[in-house]
Amino acid sequence: MFSKYDVIVVGAGHAGCEAAASAANLGSSVLLITMNMQTIAQMSCNPAMGGIAKGQIVREIDALGGYSGIITDLSTIQFRMLNLSKGPAMWSPRAQNDRMLFAAKWREWLEKTPNVDFYQDMVKEIIIKNNKACGVITGLGHEIMAESVVVTSGTFLNGVIHIGEKQFGGGRVAEKAATGITEQLVSLGFESDRLKTGTPPRVDGRSLDYSKMEEQKGDEHIVGFSYMNTPKVKAQDQRSCFITYTNQTVHDLLKTGFDRSPMYQGRIEGVGPRYCPSIEDKISRFADRDRHQLFVEPEGWDTVEIYVNGFSTSLPEEVQMAALRLVPGFEKCKIFRPGYAIEYDYFMPTQLTHALETKQISHLFFAGQINGTTGYEEAACQGLIAGINAHQKAKQLEPFILKRSEAYIGVLVDDLINKGTDEPYRMFTSRAEFRTLLRQDNADIRLTEKSYQIGLASSERMKAVEIKKEEVSFVKDTLKNYSIEPTEINDYLKSIESATITEKQKASKIILRPNITLDDLQKSLPNLKDSLSAISADSLLQSEIQIKYERYIEKEQQLVDKMSDLENMVIPSNFDYNKLSALSNEALQKMKKIQPSTLGQASRISGVNPSDIQILMVYMGR
Repeated sequence: MFSKYDVIVVGAGHAGCEAAASAANLGSSVLLITMNMQTIAQMSCNPAMGGIAKGQIVREIDALGGYSGIITDLSTIQFRMLNLSKGPAMWSPRAQNDRMLFAAKWREWLEKTPNVDFYQDMVKEIIIKNNKACGVITGLGHEIMAESVVVTSGTFLNGVIHIGEKQFGGGRVAEKAATGITEQLVSLGFESDRLKTGTPPRVDGRSLDYSKMEEQKGDEHIVGFSYMNTPKVKAQDQRSCFITYTNQTVHDLLKTGFDRSPMYQGRIEGVGPRYCPSIEDKISRFADRDRHQLFVEPEGWDTVEIYVNGFSTSLPEEVQMAALRLVPGFEKCKIFRPGYAIEYDYFMPTQLTHALETKQISHLFFAGQINGTTGYEEAACQGLIAGINAHQKAKQLEPFILKRSEAYIGVLVDDLINKGTDEPYRMFTSRAEFRTLLRQDNADIRLTEKSYQIGLASSERMKAVEIKKEEVSFVKDTLKNYSIEPTEINDYLKSIESATITEKQKASKIILRPNITLDDLQKSLPNLKDSLSAISADSLLQSEIQIKYERYIEKEQQLVDKMSDLENMVIPSNFDYNKLSALSNEALQKMKKIQPSTLGQASRISGVNPSDIQILMVYMGR
């Protein structure tokens, strides 16, 4: 019934979709298996993409030739660039999306991707021969063979949904859980555990009083996520979000349901996401706070459904309803569906290589929440990397690996496989030590060429990057050579209370002042504006950042160069750590378990000290 595929992808969430797209666009024949064809790329929780550090990831996915950035732009109902008051290393794009349109666009783009086949069924077992994944067995009993298998099971592996004292099997509300894979892999020696996540109630927007809330509009200037010329939402068409707050009365009412809370009664064993706690978690952990912020977010262009961001809960439905009605603007609210918690299996990611291939079983790849992460963006980028490497493995090519100094995606993968996680892992800018280099504005310059070299990023993308580099070089040269007379600029400098100049100065020097932008200079200097009139807004911004932050960028690059010495020191794959009697017991155990490929990787393993690295270096003759 089925021919043999190069790559089988199990699950069609954010990770699965990116995995299927990347492998197929590299030339592999791909079968995407999902339990429900109607929920491909479902936004199970918040209908939004990006945010702090997550926005950088989506830009990186796009720069590499993934689909998430394009799909986000095509379904955006509101766009905001966060942290603009801080330096460019912290700027993070975020979009509110139309939930149904996002999923529809993902399916449309996958269906028009050559080499992708679809099949609706549950995968209950992976076919393994001689420690190699060779295919899958489905719930209907089909054996489907493949060169590589990518498992992106999300919250479906033995998923259990909790609402108050009620609990039932499921991977998402109204969808059944997946069984079989965990049991099989554990029997083969894989280490598995449980995690928890949750989601807020969805409410009827017609029942809310927005006059009691703060309106939050989108940006006037829409940057978007894709570096390609993708249609973007017009500023004037954006849907507003709103902000309201809980109060002490809300908290007191919520507490009445704690005795029926699955979390407090021990029915949930899995650890929940630290940075997206439930409302009951928040009022318990932050007992000194008398209010918590709620974001009231529309679910799409043509629906009244509202997502109550900040009110994630698994309390009984009647408690959820009563508490919500005490929130300003929610006095008459009607619930579409209650919030719930979901508990699911994941596999400790220290069992993976940098390619996201399992160490124990070759040709088997994990991506997304199965690796202990939380978030669409974290899942999508893992899917992209796993899909690329599943193709590379199927075609007997070298793995595609991004370093920590090259991408947030590199940071995420490196963190997972070296440190593991016992709670849902979320990306933050603080996790990246080279964030001045890893900005959202330069993801294309950093990554597109790498992707183009393996055949994923298109020639169109590569050409766009080359043009951008040329434009940036032209702008920087123009500003370095453009002399400004005092009479041209002093009136403007006085108006912004900046020191005037007494002699000619180059534009590149004036722009170093913190309160002056390139746009300001162009407005004050018509000749300069004419010189730069053909340059794109993206290239102008890139040029300005590179000039203003040149010293910081250079300093960080020097640090990367210094650190790369350790990254280049390869540890043989069959290295016998037992010979190193001077190693601490913890370092010995961790290194034997994780099998780091370089000294740099070894140095980032939790529990490994600098002295352990010195011992390793001496033994290796370094």
